[in-house]
Amino acid sequence: MTSTRMSRRAFAGATLLGTAALVTTAALPAHRANASSAPLPPLDPTALRAAVDDLEHPPSTAAQLRVGGTAGHWRGTSGVADINTQRPVTAHDKIRIGSITKVFVATVVLQLVAEGRVDLEAPVQRVLPGLLPARFATVTVAHLLNHTSGLPDHVGIPEPETAEEVFRHRFDHWTPQEWVATATHGPLKFAPGTRQEYRGVNYVLAALIIDKVTGRPYGEAVTDRILRPLGLARTVVPGDDPRIHGRHVRGYLQMADGSLRDITVYDQSSCRGEGDMISTTSEVDRMLAALFSGELLPPELLQLMLTLPPNDVRMLDGSSARYSTGLQQATVNGVTFWGKTGETYGYKNAVFSTRDQRRRFVLAYHPTTARNGEESQMIARVADLLTRSPSAEG
Repeated sequence: MTSTRMSRRAFAGATLLGTAALVTTAALPAHRANASSAPLPPLDPTALRAAVDDLEHPPSTAAQLRVGGTAGHWRGTSGVADINTQRPVTAHDKIRIGSITKVFVATVVLQLVAEGRVDLEAPVQRVLPGLLPARFATVTVAHLLNHTSGLPDHVGIPEPETAEEVFRHRFDHWTPQEWVATATHGPLKFAPGTRQEYRGVNYVLAALIIDKVTGRPYGEAVTDRILRPLGLARTVVPGDDPRIHGRHVRGYLQMADGSLRDITVYDQSSCRGEGDMISTTSEVDRMLAALFSGELLPPELLQLMLTLPPNDVRMLDGSSARYSTGLQQATVNGVTFWGKTGETYGYKNAVFSTRDQRRRFVLAYHPTTARNGEESQMIARVADLLTRSPSAEG
């Protein structure tokens, strides 16, 4: 079998903006972050049903899609939550939401900013003394939140190349301090604030800042400040528990012999604060709607989440920056979305909305393989269907 790189860092590289290259798109320059979107097409229920029913591209065990906003609603599910019992997936099933966790963490940090308890321009060393080397003194809280920190690559962590290797490391356990330490070898990759590179370790540090400032685990702050006020009873910050409790969709990976093996139970300690949360499609949708409606942040801090870095701040490959504070921007067929993708083994998700909330969608599905971005095909075709005008078809 051809070796497939299966690391979480490789997974994190596939964003909606990147997957949109699989369909015809036109990306706006970064400095036009709040430009008006193109007109929205009417929803096509037949096409949307076909999009989520196609569990071959990529190979997946289940999918669910929620489309909302003032421009129309649609709901659909496909596949099974458990391949052994063949129980159909439902919109009430819990899923691992991966990096959508970052939206919750960024929101809590900004709430602390609003309360005067966190300074975005403060050096991380001042907030978390002794955690980063002295040579990283210029890295600030703001740099963490918009992925412009320049922290070095991880050294000394497992990088599974096959599904079999993923399972050998599934119960590796890390403290957040140990995980951060693996990204402190060598110099900064670039001067903080001058380039952008999406890095999960930035949000491991952000969660530690919440721990330090509030005096309790970040999950308790997320629960008290977001989950409980919004009534998100099925959204969980699992801590050290590798299981998903209650009704949920199971994740699987395809092994070398073609069989599917259950990867649902998995130690999430290495992604604490950046990818460890559990939720449902309806509750993720509720959170983004509340955020964009101004229920969680004052206007100036919400605007920060909807503003990209200056246009001269580029990704390492030279493309325009696409991550703001806690969110990412993607423009598909002239329609600009803000939101977040998220993934971990057996789970892939996207939650996005236009700024005016005329069109909002949550997609959750369960790829069994990861091959050079092919696992993002479903996001690409759904985003295309939600933005492509009928006149552009054919």
